[in-house]
Amino acid sequence: MNAVYLLLPLAVLLSLVGLGMLIWSIRRGQFDDLEGPAHRILYEDDRELIPGEKDRKTPEE
Repeated sequence: MNAVYLLLPLAVLLSLVGLGMLIWSIRRGQFDDLEGPAHRILYEDDRELIPGEKDRKTPEE
């Protein structure tokens, strides 16, 4: 029974930390473009085929 007094608050604390990290990542835009990085790997030389890349500028430009 004594373990419950330790594990229950610890579980609630870890859940709140996880929820806080999820909210932080959503606000920072981590989930805005889910397909772009996958396409960027496959079509590195073909920028016009990558969704959302037509408007972005490369470091060389």
